[in-house]
Amino acid sequence: MPAALGFATIAVLLLLTMTKRASVLVALILLPVLAALIGGFASDLGELILGGLSKVAPTGIMIAFAVLYFSLMVDAGLFDPLIRGLLRAARGDPLRITVATAVLTLCVALDGDGASTFLITVSALLPVYKRLGMNPLVLSGVVCLGAGVMNMVPWGGPTVRAMAALKLDSSEVFNPVLPAMGFGVAWVLVASYLLGRRERNRLGTLSPRGPAADVPNGEDERGNREPAASTTTVTAEPSRQVTRTTADGQERQALGSPGDGPGAVRVPPLPRTWLNIFNLLLTVALVVCLIQEVLPLPVLFVLGFAIAALVNHPTWEQQQALLDKHAKSVVLVTTMIFAAGVLTGILSGTRMIDEMAETFVSVVPDSFGSHLPVAVAVTGMPLSLVFTPDAYYFGVLPVLAETANGFGTDPAEVARAAILGQMTTGFPLSPLTASTFILVGMSGVSLGEHQRFIFRWAFGTTLVMTAGALVTGAFAL
Repeated sequence: MPAALGFATIAVLLLLTMTKRASVLVALILLPVLAALIGGFASDLGELILGGLSKVAPTGIMIAFAVLYFSLMVDAGLFDPLIRGLLRAARGDPLRITVATAVLTLCVALDGDGASTFLITVSALLPVYKRLGMNPLVLSGVVCLGAGVMNMVPWGGPTVRAMAALKLDSSEVFNPVLPAMGFGVAWVLVASYLLGRRERNRLGTLSPRGPAADVPNGEDERGNREPAASTTTVTAEPSRQVTRTTADGQERQALGSPGDGPGAVRVPPLPRTWLNIFNLLLTVALVVCLIQEVLPLPVLFVLGFAIAALVNHPTWEQQQALLDKHAKSVVLVTTMIFAAGVLTGILSGTRMIDEMAETFVSVVPDSFGSHLPVAVAVTGMPLSLVFTPDAYYFGVLPVLAETANGFGTDPAEVARAAILGQMTTGFPLSPLTASTFILVGMSGVSLGEHQRFIFRWAFGTTLVMTAGALVTGAFAL
């Protein structure tokens, strides 16, 4: 019964979101609640939901402040040199932009953390896509492909779980599939080329346009970026003038200051060049601290945003306008993450996910035991939509490995096969991982659209790497 409820919940969730019959937010909350009520867990519902919410709370906090931080930096023009460089190198060609997206993602994703990869790449590249009128699904899709392959690194979540579950080390699990990973990287570049060529045919080759392409280096672009409140407009000019609308509709000018009272000390503006240098150094320091795990990720982004806001927007009016401008983006992303916490909390707390794992293993025929590595590799990516990484690697994988061992197949081969798709190429499409909602939320696309657009390409990555693993002997057919 719990297994059937779990599979039905996931199936209906995917059906509703991919066909746009219901919003992802509503489906993530109400479907698991309904399943819990049907399963007789009504008395534990509050505890189950709170348990799930508490697990995703750090991620939700991190994303809220990360979105604010990178939005502030985009407004400040931090990524304009990169945008200008990409536009010049691409010469307005959507194909080159798409391939550059893949290359950048493959480099940034070396840290093995999907959330930071999505935050950095989407923040840097979305303005380019908007400037050229490119489909944001191409951005989310190509980033998904690059991050999926790079999530196989030994310090990435899936490989770490596979090694821990079967008590193996990286030389037994990761090293043999390194050539296959190379096949996957090559496929990502080919796929990005094909997607870019399709986008080029749709748009035609465009010349760079817009502020980021036209404004000379060093020229202040912030006038076009500054957020505006409904009744208070804060300018970034050296005069620091604030335009206020009085009750009779007349406008009057006043010097911007940290307070509203008379005689408040005027805040002198920082020179634009030094402000750009400060933002760059702060962002580099933040990324280094993220990689080195100096502090928990939520703490780093909370501190980073507070410092950036104070330096870039020293007055209360400016800070309020900044929050008003980006509040919608923060709400859209964070609510999705907390809704996903409701789903995972109920599926895990009711043991539906454990029963699903046992049911899945029980239907594998004994005669199929010697071919398990290939079966695990091929099914791993689609099963990312059904199983959380913990449920699969700690629940399903050990049983599959033991079954394969009974047929004379090394359990390490099953582990290698699993990381070719299960929560690697599949994690940026799964509704069971919070980082997926970072990708789709920041790209401005829906989960269903994203899944429909890129699923076959992501599955193609797994198939290419499976073929590469067979050719290089990582596991046998």
